[in-house]
Amino acid sequence: MLPLKCAPWLARRTSIAMLAVGLAGCSSQPTPATTLTCADTDYSVYDPAEPFNRGVFAFNRVVDDYALAPVARGYRYTPDFFQTGVHNFVANFGEPKVFINDLLQGNPGRSANTMGRFLLNTTLGVAGLIDVSGKAGVPRHNADFGQTFGVWGIGNGPTVELPLLGTSNSRDATGRVLSFMVDPFGDNSDTVDTLSTVNTVGGVVDGRAQALPLTDSLQQLPDYYSALRDVVAARRAAYVADGKQGSTQKSNPQCTGTPTDGF
Repeated sequence: MLPLKCAPWLARRTSIAMLAVGLAGCSSQPTPATTLTCADTDYSVYDPAEPFNRGVFAFNRVVDDYALAPVARGYRYTPDFFQTGVHNFVANFGEPKVFINDLLQGNPGRSANTMGRFLLNTTLGVAGLIDVSGKAGVPRHNADFGQTFGVWGIGNGPTVELPLLGTSNSRDATGRVLSFMVDPFGDNSDTVDTLSTVNTVGGVVDGRAQALPLTDSLQQLPDYYSALRDVVAARRAAYVADGKQGSTQKSNPQCTGTPTDGF
């Protein structure tokens, strides 16, 4: 039998895994009803649960309007070096998961690039606060499990609006759940737990601050929900296409750039 102290960990991991499997099953839904093109990349929007999603979106927007967005706007008034440091730290802390996804996507060149960046920035870059690799001409790229599933040929599935996590689709939602399960650093160190907490808080605030120009513009449109849903779908499709090409070059900043999830 497993030790009693292992039972909560196993139960937590098992329940998350079951949820991931369920979401993955949703990813094999029929071809979406609306197909659009952005930067020569086809992307699909299939939103059969739109009324329900709009309800969750309304809740998320209240949280965003009264909590996340105001904090993000205040964060943008902090010194540039502070924002750069937070952004670099968050990006560096996530590099091990990027490395894993590079490998899963069969991209050894990118995986070597990611591991080299992580080792250099963690040591010479003071735990990633300074992007030494970037200054040396080694570019950063992103990769996540949703992208990996897309590279493997898994369809995006229907749109899902996740409480507090925003607009996504069932494939990428599955990737998010799996990302919560995967912890390259382990969970037996107080230092790692502290760094993980700092990374989570910093990532939420920094990511929301970076998305402010986009969301501020989309909020001026008649239907913020559908506008944001379509932009997220376009960016994620371009993100998957980028993973298939194994290239860090982006062709259209309106549809690519940092893979953005909804708010």
